[in-house]
Amino acid sequence: MKFSESWLREWVNPSVSREALSHQITMAGLEVDDVEAVAADFSGVVIGEVVECGQHPDADKLRVTKINVGGSELIDIVCGAPNCRQGLKVAVAMVGAVLPGDFKIKKAKLRGMPSEGMLCSYSELGINVESDGIIELPLDAPLGTDIRDYLQLNDAVIDVDLTANRADCLGMAGLAREVGVLNRQAVVEPQWQAVAPTTDAQVTINVKAPAACPRYLGRVVKNVNVKAPTPLWMQEKLRRSGIRSIDPIVDITNFVLIEFGQPMHAFDLAKLTGDIQVRLGTGEEKITLLDGSEVTIPSDTLVIADDARPLALAGVFGGEYSGVSDTTQDILLECAFFAPLAIMGKSRRLGLHTDSSHRFERGVDPEMQHKVIDRATRLVLDICGGEAGPVVEAKSETDLPKPAQIVLRRSKLDRILGHHVPDTDVVEILQRLGFSVVVGQDSWQVTTATYRFDMAIEEDLIEEVARIYGYNNIPNIAPVAALRMSDHKESDLSLKRVRALLVARGFQEAVTYSFVDPKLQNLVHPGLEAMVLPNPISSEMSAMRLSMFTGLLAAVGYNQSRQQSRVRLFETGLRFVPDINAESGVRQQAMLACVITGLQNDEHWAMESKTVDFFDLKGDLEAIIGLTVSASEFSFRGATHSALHPGQCAEILRNDRVIGHIGAIHPSLEKPFGLNGKTIVFELELDALLHTSLPLAQAVSKFPANRRDIAVVVDESVSAGDVMKLIRKVGENQLVGINLFDVYLGKGVEPGKKSLAIALTLQDTTRTLEEKEIAETVGSVVSALKSEFNASLRD
Repeated sequence: MKFSESWLREWVNPSVSREALSHQITMAGLEVDDVEAVAADFSGVVIGEVVECGQHPDADKLRVTKINVGGSELIDIVCGAPNCRQGLKVAVAMVGAVLPGDFKIKKAKLRGMPSEGMLCSYSELGINVESDGIIELPLDAPLGTDIRDYLQLNDAVIDVDLTANRADCLGMAGLAREVGVLNRQAVVEPQWQAVAPTTDAQVTINVKAPAACPRYLGRVVKNVNVKAPTPLWMQEKLRRSGIRSIDPIVDITNFVLIEFGQPMHAFDLAKLTGDIQVRLGTGEEKITLLDGSEVTIPSDTLVIADDARPLALAGVFGGEYSGVSDTTQDILLECAFFAPLAIMGKSRRLGLHTDSSHRFERGVDPEMQHKVIDRATRLVLDICGGEAGPVVEAKSETDLPKPAQIVLRRSKLDRILGHHVPDTDVVEILQRLGFSVVVGQDSWQVTTATYRFDMAIEEDLIEEVARIYGYNNIPNIAPVAALRMSDHKESDLSLKRVRALLVARGFQEAVTYSFVDPKLQNLVHPGLEAMVLPNPISSEMSAMRLSMFTGLLAAVGYNQSRQQSRVRLFETGLRFVPDINAESGVRQQAMLACVITGLQNDEHWAMESKTVDFFDLKGDLEAIIGLTVSASEFSFRGATHSALHPGQCAEILRNDRVIGHIGAIHPSLEKPFGLNGKTIVFELELDALLHTSLPLAQAVSKFPANRRDIAVVVDESVSAGDVMKLIRKVGENQLVGINLFDVYLGKGVEPGKKSLAIALTLQDTTRTLEEKEIAETVGSVVSALKSEFNASLRD
């Protein structure tokens, strides 16, 4: 919001400089964006009167004038402005004057006629006003007075960037109140004589949507002169607030908008049919607005209408049909309180963001309408004349906002601020803000003001106390902290360590949305019900994910469609599984998921180009499992999964409990997700992964180790992991190492069978093992394998 410093100082005039005032407002939370002069630097320009104005004898577009500036002699000036005429009060740059751009006025001759000065336009004085020709001043402007003093041009426009919660400062009254509070000064509001009705003319008001419009005031003013000029003082105040002067009625409504932050509107009474109705649109009505645009009124939009048609979009824009024109004689002034939620978003939906909607959607004071309509009526009568009727009000007391009742506790105030503000200062600050305060035992019962919509909870009051007390007055006290070891279990595996390992192995971390496309998710998890958001961003992001697969596969497709053929991604996050046993009806589980596709390695002259397969990702997973120092607790078992390829899918188990799945993506999912080539994924529960067995240090045996290799033939369906697990169990303490180094199918092995070549390392910590003991251990292993898996030694 822009405002004039001189206008503000009419309300409250603290003894601080312009710079200090701007800093003060900023530190109070109303950030000052800019401070600019209302006019450029110039000097030597005074008020004069055109006494004579005649045609230049040698130039059609020039006039020869004699100007009275209050001295004993008239001044000859040649002027080319089309609006120059006898009797006009003008701005005269005398000889010796310096205009913007260091332009100095000297005596000159124009087409042979002497000119001892210059009649100035607004632009020539560096004043941002749209006008043709020279400045036309009021007829009562005193001759010889410096134009800077007369127009108060030694002024500045201060531009304040208000946050959405400070709608109370969208008017001069609110800004002055803030400055008065900050400087402990009383605010002097403008005074005017209240308007008593001099005619019985009035309209009937029917409010059919009281929740959206709890208060609506209307007042008829008859026989107004809409062609009367807007006073220069009002034009200047509007200009310095960023509003262009249009006509006196519009200027008056804009003036009270800036003065009190209360939007108003004026209707041409002769164009109204029947009563005023405040209602919602039907969804089919159209209205032509004051800017000439036509819109269809949505059914949830509040309108002001008469018995025949809509007249205006309530709180947003007036209609062209009922607007004030040059022929208007009688007007109806409207002043209302519209609920913020009834206006919020409506103007943007229609592309009609206005000063009025900007204020109503943030909130105006619901108790201010009587004062403002009386102020506007008085200005209309003083400027345009006329006769005012009585104020007609329609009100819904139950729907009007009520001031908030908040308890402020001393303990919380001190804890939040970290500083003790004296009780007397707290009470004074709150009262100066216009709040009612009842002092209690170490607390205050505060009733907020009707213009402070942002006051709702205790923290709001604490912020107000800190803001007005002054953030700079709160001392900087370094926090006191004691060094202590953090509480953690040494057996916990850090997620950061898992992430670092994956990054080191060429993965990149992805972060996808927790809400996904329900159609895609149903392809991954057919038949499983997901939690659906009541207000999703879009229909494609309306279901909470049941696994990480949906988001990661979509990310792979996104990258591949952009020529990124080799993709290695991992993600950690929550999945949301409906569970009637959970407190909220949804079980949230932290998961880790990885996906790979493309080549095993980037292209390199020394490496063979091979596409990734199941065992590449399994190797990455086993590297993660290795961080737990509990690899023996993990195992893999063939399984099926709706999203994974049959025969290329396994369950991930820890201590025989399924904690996840790994496998190749089912071919039926490649097209929906835009996948190109084989894609391998795994997902497991983080809670089941992130705890380790603490390593136990043991002395290295000084006795020799012995290696024995065996090749056993088993059915293809037998898992190598099960074979290794049985060998570890049978070998007991002497078996210190076991390694599967070859799997063979083919010539020499029966169909349906496979050969597993396993290296056994045997060692004792107390003595050298004899060959007989080694043979017995190996024999017991082979015997156990034969008994359990019908295995035989390969010839």
